[in-house]
Amino acid sequence: MSQSTPVALEKSVPPDAPLLSVQNLQVEFSTSAGVVRALDGVSFDVRRGETIAILGESGSGKSVTAQAIMALLPRPAGSIVGGSIRYADRDLVTLPAKDVRRLCGTEIAMIFQDPLSSLNPVFRVGWQIAEPFRRRLGIDKRQALAKALELLDRVGIPDAERRIRDYPHQFSGGQRQRIMIAMAIALEPKLLIADEPTTALDVTVQSQVMKLLANLQAETGMGMILISHDLGVVADVAKRAAIMYAGRIVEAGTIREVYDHPAHPYTRGLLESIPSTTVIGERLTPIPGGPPNLLALPTGCAFHPRCPHAIDRCRDEIPQLRRPDGWEPTHVAACFRSEEVLAHD
Repeated sequence: MSQSTPVALEKSVPPDAPLLSVQNLQVEFSTSAGVVRALDGVSFDVRRGETIAILGESGSGKSVTAQAIMALLPRPAGSIVGGSIRYADRDLVTLPAKDVRRLCGTEIAMIFQDPLSSLNPVFRVGWQIAEPFRRRLGIDKRQALAKALELLDRVGIPDAERRIRDYPHQFSGGQRQRIMIAMAIALEPKLLIADEPTTALDVTVQSQVMKLLANLQAETGMGMILISHDLGVVADVAKRAAIMYAGRIVEAGTIREVYDHPAHPYTRGLLESIPSTTVIGERLTPIPGGPPNLLALPTGCAFHPRCPHAIDRCRDEIPQLRRPDGWEPTHVAACFRSEEVLAHD
């Protein structure tokens, strides 16, 4: 298949415009117990060469956001019921399904969080990496395998010429994640979505994978969305962060703004629950309770049952993202008491 359509879409965007713009995105799932609003008004932009981290506990809506962008919501249960996802000045929500499929892999690619289940166990890894070249570019098997070998070398698989004939189970967890990265970047996408790319990897391998992604981004200039529940993993890679809770973004800003001066109690709770690397014997400060049931969200702010700063207003009204006077222009939080939270710095 020719890449002319994605290239044409890319050229239609001014250089200073966002590569991807998600605005007021709303996603619902129909279940036997009722309708779940998994995303409720999510908005963010990604520019060329920029990395944004989407952070939060399991169930906050991070992966659903990625699935919505990639048109991977399970049908018919999941559906986008509001908002827009604009890529290259086209709204992916209203774009015909066949056109969205053309963009996936060539313009937008995704690294899934579990490489063992994402790789086909009955095909050699070389065949799987070469498949996009055969199906999308129409090149022959020999050329496709040569490109697959180049990619294995590029992502740091030792003895790639021999290992290209191995099956997924013959690789370690970190190596399988590198293979997934090779598959994602095969057609040089403009935007890469990495959904929990370091899940189940040890700390050393996590660092290697994140460094590899940063190096690939520097080489290609692609935009990147990093989805994670681990704030420490993305701190040195991402430029901006969006913190999600119960399907909403509750705080956003640059990494330094969000990490050094958290303005939402949930963000502060996440940061305080990270073990210290300098103080020995210090007790962790976990966030009390657990994420809410999306079928029965509490009234007002969804975080108020777990929040030490909650007041009556928090139980009655849903706070919107705002930037109070004196904050940096890029720093916003959805909390009525952000000034008091900041005062604890």
